Amino acid sequence: MNVLLLNGSPHADGCTAAALREVASTLECEGVETEILHVVGQPIRGCTACRRCKEVPGRCVFDDDLVNRVLEKMEHADGLVIGSPVYYASANGALISLLDRVFYAGNCFRCKPACVVCSARRGGATATYDQLNKYLGISGMLQVPSCYWNMVHGMNKEEVVRDGEGMRNMRELGRNMAWLLRVLEAAGKTIPLPEPEPPVRTNFIR
Repeated sequence: MNVLLLNGSPHADGCTAAALREVASTLECEGVETEILHVVGQPIRGCTACRRCKEVPGRCVFDDDLVNRVLEKMEHADGLVIGSPVYYASANGALISLLDRVFYAGNCFRCKPACVVCSARRGGATATYDQLNKYLGISGMLQVPSCYWNMVHGMNKEEVVRDGEGMRNMRELGRNMAWLLRVLEAAGKTIPLPEPEPPVRTNFIR
């Protein structure tokens, strides 16, 4: 079993990374392999709504950034953790550009465990938490809970590590994800995944 963790901060070793490392360390202790991928270190274009990804499912037509690399890794990952700092009570803009394209082009998310982690100096984390969770819900992912909303607080990584409640939250998150992965592995031997219905598109203007 393996989990992909996306660091959506421009800082590869900052507050968000400190939170993700706590989750990853717990998962490793539970026997789950992890990879933390720093995804916001270069320009990432936004979605142009060209819909070319519907011609080649699982791929974005633009191949000059990390989007297709993330898609390839997600095809083989059993779980996903998305981490972001809080900017104006929302997630990092480059991360959102990546997620818009990854989740629209991808077809490898349904019924995989996933969660989001938010890092804030003080406020705005709950709005960011809500924003990022919408990607998981619309894609049919199994949203992993912790003992509180998945957020840490601090101005720098040293302060984040001293956020005792936040760090406990990350460890509970890792243990819960590892448990759910084992449950799904056991269930997969006897209980098939539910069959999805064909999509229905309803427009309200006639």
